[in-house]
Amino acid sequence: MATLAALSSLIFLCLSQLPCYSSAVNITLGLSLSSATNNSSWLSPSEEFAFGFRQLNNSDLFLLAIWFNKIPERTIVWYANGDRPAPRGSTLELTTNGLVLKNPGGQMVWSASPSSASVTEAAMLDTGNFVLTGSGSDFVWESFKNPTDTILPTQTLDLDSMLFSKLTPTNFSKGRFELHFVNGNVHLNLVAWPSQFVYDSYYSSGTSSINSSESGNKFVFNASGNIYIVKTNGEIAQLSPWDTITPRVDLYYRATLDSDGVFTQYAYQKNSPTNQSWWVVRILPENMCIAIFNEIGSGPCGFNSYCSIQNERPSCDCPPGYVFVDPSNIFMGCRPNFRQGCGGDNGSRDPGELYEIREFSHVNWPLGDYERLAPYSQKDCEQSCIYDCSCAVAIYDGNTTCWKKKLPLSNGRDGEPGSTKVLFKVRKGDSSSGFDDNSSSRRRVPILLGSLLLGGSVFFNVILLVAISLIVFVWHKRGAGNNAQDSNVSDTNIRCFTYKELEEATDGRSVEMECEEENRAILTDWACKCYVERRLDVLVDDDETAMADKARLHKWLMIAIWCIQDDPSERPTMKMVMQMLEGVLEVPQPPSFPTSSFSV
Repeated sequence: MATLAALSSLIFLCLSQLPCYSSAVNITLGLSLSSATNNSSWLSPSEEFAFGFRQLNNSDLFLLAIWFNKIPERTIVWYANGDRPAPRGSTLELTTNGLVLKNPGGQMVWSASPSSASVTEAAMLDTGNFVLTGSGSDFVWESFKNPTDTILPTQTLDLDSMLFSKLTPTNFSKGRFELHFVNGNVHLNLVAWPSQFVYDSYYSSGTSSINSSESGNKFVFNASGNIYIVKTNGEIAQLSPWDTITPRVDLYYRATLDSDGVFTQYAYQKNSPTNQSWWVVRILPENMCIAIFNEIGSGPCGFNSYCSIQNERPSCDCPPGYVFVDPSNIFMGCRPNFRQGCGGDNGSRDPGELYEIREFSHVNWPLGDYERLAPYSQKDCEQSCIYDCSCAVAIYDGNTTCWKKKLPLSNGRDGEPGSTKVLFKVRKGDSSSGFDDNSSSRRRVPILLGSLLLGGSVFFNVILLVAISLIVFVWHKRGAGNNAQDSNVSDTNIRCFTYKELEEATDGRSVEMECEEENRAILTDWACKCYVERRLDVLVDDDETAMADKARLHKWLMIAIWCIQDDPSERPTMKMVMQMLEGVLEVPQPPSFPTSSFSV
């Protein structure tokens, strides 16, 4: 029986490699698509799949993608330029060198160029695979061999293949999770976003072996909807704890590494009414909140948050006294909405008058203890944390032991059993020097709808004022165009700052720019270099408040870099800038940096 199964799997693998011309409509050299027209896609023969441009969030940015074409959701299963969306008016052309995507200025945004053969034609297949063929009718490039976050039936991944999640369900930039098929194993990994460092896997198929013939060799999604690993000797290994499913020809299938890190197989009823949607067939891992556990990194949710399972999916929440760093992306962590520090207000008030304890239960942050106290009562534990300027939260075991933790908290999880109590130190409601967003004493600066500054650091605020003013200056200096939709810029709360105002704000302080000595002269060059080198600490002069909100700082810097692109067609409109700042639009990864920040 095992021999028969191995033989059938090998036959499938052989057949899946054959060109499927019987189900292809050939696309000839010289044909093109434009994001400026309604005719912006190429269809498969059955029109089940489409390849072309998809508009992002009703903006002027477009994604080159493949999607299910016969369902209302038009679900995207592959995309080319997630980190660099193309502006309206961009074109895609099929040439002998492959596919070339160019922006309206003629600059290349993306390409698919086979290195060893010339392209003769292309086709969108009924399997969902977009292929380029050479003179010998072989596939010289195919989307199935260059996957993004999704695999489809009849698709096979070779060793060293990978999938990567989106940043959010609507942001197609590379996200926080990856699937790697390496050394015979399928691994799921958390990534230290926005870097590319990969943490230890939170799922492994366990299909590697020191005997190469017994190690995984192909990762297969077959035409019946089953997903498994084929070993070198032909033996089939299921992805534990998955088993085989009963095939149904009336269903669409896909398997996606979602933005929350869960590898999910979905199904959709073909020819379904409009109120249907994708449903979950099975998931890996079964509990994301406990699957990820690394000594470094934030865990499944961001720092200072905790994970819970809602409808089989991970969800993130903030503890008492904390708010989301980015409300549009709950997986980016939380921050205190008050100032934490040593002593009272400049030594004038006792910490016991400023802070109180809020009790939390059934939640735990298992790592990061810096002190253990015993025997202690709960009251002793609370007082110790209040008077310890490093303590952000204390864990009391309900008996005699107190553990103290400081920020950032990691690997937070809900549903912890037992009598353990989580004691959060928060600012008392009547304290007037906190950072609560509702505090009347918090000084606000009306920049871009009056809601952007982190507060607490004059130097950091000045850096942001300069950056926003610089965006507006470069925008007009470089001629962003007289777009009618931008005619209401003067109605917003954008203002420019005089040198005298900036000098007074910094008490005459000289602002050093020190990513490298030779790049101090120009603010934008310096900021771009700090971004590339991931030195946001240098950009804000190691300001603790700014670094505590690093995700928002990173987001603003990406927006600024978009606004100073050399090619005017790549710069967002002022309306789009405001929408990105407010979280209405996702911020894609910026393209290459300007050659000179002040060239006009």
